Amino acid sequence: MIRDLTDTTTTGISKTLVRLRNEVGAMALGRVLTLVVIVEDTDAGNAIEIANQASRQHPCRIVVVIAGDRRGKNRLDAQIRLGGDAGASEIVVLRLYGTLANHGPSVVVPLLLPDSPIVAWWPGEAPADVAKDPIGAMAQRRITDAAEHRNPRLMLKKRAASYAPGDTDLAWTRLTRWRGLLAAALDQPPYEPITGAVVSGAPDSPSSDLLAAWLSRRLRVPVHRVSTPRGSGISSVRLERKSGPIDLVRPGDVVATLSQTGQPDRRISLPRREVPECLADELRRLDPDDAYEDALLHGLGALQPVRLTAAAAAKAGKAPDPAESRRLAARLGRDESAQEASAMITAPPAPEHAETADVHAATVRKLAGKRTPREKQAAQDRRKADAGTSAAEGGSSTTDTASAERAPTRKPSASTRATTKRATTKRATTKAAGSTSATKGGAKSAAKKTTARATAGTRKATAKKATATKAPATKGTAKAATGTAAS
Repeated sequence: MIRDLTDTTTTGISKTLVRLRNEVGAMALGRVLTLVVIVEDTDAGNAIEIANQASRQHPCRIVVVIAGDRRGKNRLDAQIRLGGDAGASEIVVLRLYGTLANHGPSVVVPLLLPDSPIVAWWPGEAPADVAKDPIGAMAQRRITDAAEHRNPRLMLKKRAASYAPGDTDLAWTRLTRWRGLLAAALDQPPYEPITGAVVSGAPDSPSSDLLAAWLSRRLRVPVHRVSTPRGSGISSVRLERKSGPIDLVRPGDVVATLSQTGQPDRRISLPRREVPECLADELRRLDPDDAYEDALLHGLGALQPVRLTAAAAAKAGKAPDPAESRRLAARLGRDESAQEASAMITAPPAPEHAETADVHAATVRKLAGKRTPREKQAAQDRRKADAGTSAAEGGSSTTDTASAERAPTRKPSASTRATTKRATTKRATTKAAGSTSATKGGAKSAAKKTTARATAGTRKATAKKATATKAPATKGTAKAATGTAAS
């Protein structure tokens, strides 16, 4: 919902806010702070969109102050945004004309949320001393962006000269991930002292100067700056130590590589932080930022002038080579893609049902570095497949036997054991029946042989007796024949 009010007053704006809130049905405000945005008319649309995105994490009332033409008559125009057009906040856009443009605080005060913190934000060029600005003086936090100025390094020096507790800059907020990665790298072995540091960054990047200042204050070592092409932001950081350097290099805008002695090279997501994310980060804390104060007030003054370009420093071995880091990131990306594809192919299927206790136990084993039952089973299957492949390639029965002996055997189930037992019993019964049949057949053959032998003996005895009977008769006949002849 958007409502425009022309030539109005702060009282009319407050009454319209209450009436619109009742129409929408929002009985409770739920706002945690008031964000006052001081911006030029040409940049108002972009600033409102950024503040709207940041308010989704921190519901607030956004009051946008735009100074119009100071030569006309005094006039206050307002626009109220609620509901979907304002995200999780209420947006009040104030346009001041005439001499009223010089009295922004008088118009803002009636629209502040009661008993809530006030944060002032200058999206573009800010005053040299924001703490003494009329709107900045009533705010607990004052947020600027040195990168939006024509000379960022000069603006950082002005911020250091006029610093007051509560001041901060989005150039510092953009360093959060860089500082976290460098601190985490120093927490890994080998635990050796840092002897020097090199920060490569663009001359129009105030973040590179703040990062070098922070390293100088925290490590207490000399930090050198190397110049990269304009618009490239922070390119790399090298921390020197005895065993070898720690190189954090971002050759592009998204992916960085981290290399250090004793650790594998890593590919890290390190995109440039957008303004809505940085603004939301700054709205999380409303107390003074001590680390920013130390780097701004004491670290910037200790930095040495920039004397080398990135190419010359890389050729001399004083800074990492962005081209080499780009090739390393591409190689690591290919390796990770291959590993993910292999894991998708070889991963065992997930169980259909899992108890909470089983999931908890598996998580504990995984965190302890132990293999889960599924991983053990997958390893056994792989060993079986490897054994079968080696046996097929070798073509040797000895290799097959050895592979079969090495292959793990599973314990048969109850149904399998019962089936095997029935088959064994059937084979034993069949064998016994065969043995009995063979015995009976043998006995019959022996009986036949005995009968045949007895018959043959009887026949021989009868033949002998007949021969003996015929012999005496023949002799008698012969004698009688002889006697007759003699007569």
